[in-house]
Parts: sequence; structure tokens; C-alpha cells
Amino acid sequence: MDPETMRGEPGLGGDVYWRRRMSLLIAVLVVVAVVAWACSGSSGPEERSDAKPSPSPAPVTDPLLAGLRTLTTGTASPSPSPSPSRSPRPRRAGEPCKENDLVLHLQGKQEIYPKGTRPHFIVTVVNTGPVMCRTDVGPRALEIRITSGDDRIWSTADCVSGPGTDTRELKRGVPYVRSLDWNRRRSSGDCRADPPAALPGTYVVVARLGEHRSPRGVFHLR
Repeated sequence: MDPETMRGEPGLGGDVYWRRRMSLLIAVLVVVAVVAWACSGSSGPEERSDAKPSPSPAPVTDPLLAGLRTLTTGTASPSPSPSPSRSPRPRRAGEPCKENDLVLHLQGKQEIYPKGTRPHFIVTVVNTGPVMCRTDVGPRALEIRITSGDDRIWSTADCVSGPGTDTRELKRGVPYVRSLDWNRRRSSGDCRADPPAALPGTYVVVARLGEHRSPRGVFHLR
């Protein structure tokens, strides 16, 4: 090349031409350095970090494997553990009887009572609990009631003298037995001295003890 051409355009000295070339070269180097720093900066912290991310598991298509994976990763909700049940306190002999331990039964001597014959009934109470218990079998607590339709005819709870209580010890499986005769007269709470006699007809007798009711007994007076 002609040395005169390298010295540049008219009016420009050779030193000016080379300063321009050097400035352009420096600018190119700065751009390259910035790009290299940006690339190394994005990957640098990951290389210096001690914690390495675990690879993402491959999708599980088998439901059984999916369930096992869920349990092993601890994301499944734990089923509630049943609360420990308290053992019932042991029953002690001589405590009051529980009503669900008692069985009440009533039986009549016959179905038809001729004129002048008193109806006769037998009532039994049996303790089916695990130990001996105590219960009141007095005429108020253990009531025998006779009705005819809606008419209350007679009851052992009417006109009871004294406290009217009779607490008994009931051993397991040993029945308490009460037998009684009905005098064929009505009773009432006013305790009449001479109550009227019951008329011939059909009557129903039932024993009651707390919430217990014996099966109904039907009989006839002649």
C-alpha cells in the first residue's frame, strides 16, 4: 500500500489514524469482556454452592407406585390414631343394681277367676349382672298395677304404710320372688276404708320396676 494512503485522509496525521484504530479495538475488547463476565456470573454461584438440587423424579403412571411414592415422601395425610378407650371400672358387690342388669317377669295363676276367687300373681326380679347388687323391691318401687281399659283399678303403691321401701341383695342368677293375692277391690290414693269391689270383666296386670315393664297379663273376673 502506498505509504501516503496509510497516513490517512488529507488533514489527518498518522498518529491520529492509529489512535482511532486503538480506540475501536479497545471498545471491541470491552464488549467481549462484558459478555464473558455475564455468562460466567450466571453459572458461577451454582458451581460454588454446596447444595445440589436433586433431580426431578420421572412421572409415575402406576397408581400403586404413585401411592408408595406419596407415602415415602411424607406428603400423605396420616390416618388419625384411635384414642385409647378407658376400661370400665370393675363392678363391686353390694352396689345399686343397674337397670339393664335386671329382668322383670310377672305370671298369673290362672286366666279365669270364678266369683269369690282371688287372682294370684307371682313377680320375679333376676340380677344378670356380674356381681351381687342391691335394689328396692318395696310396694312403691316394685309396683303391681291392674287396669281395665283406661281405668286404673288397683295398685300396690296406693295407701302404703310406713316408708314403703324394701332393699334386697340380688345375687347373680338368683331370682327375688314376690307373690300376692288381689282382693278384687279397687284402690285409690285417698285410702278409703271400704273401697268398692271390681266388677266382672277383663283386666290387665303389669309389674313395674324403674324403667322396666313386665309383659302384660290378661285375666277375667266372673
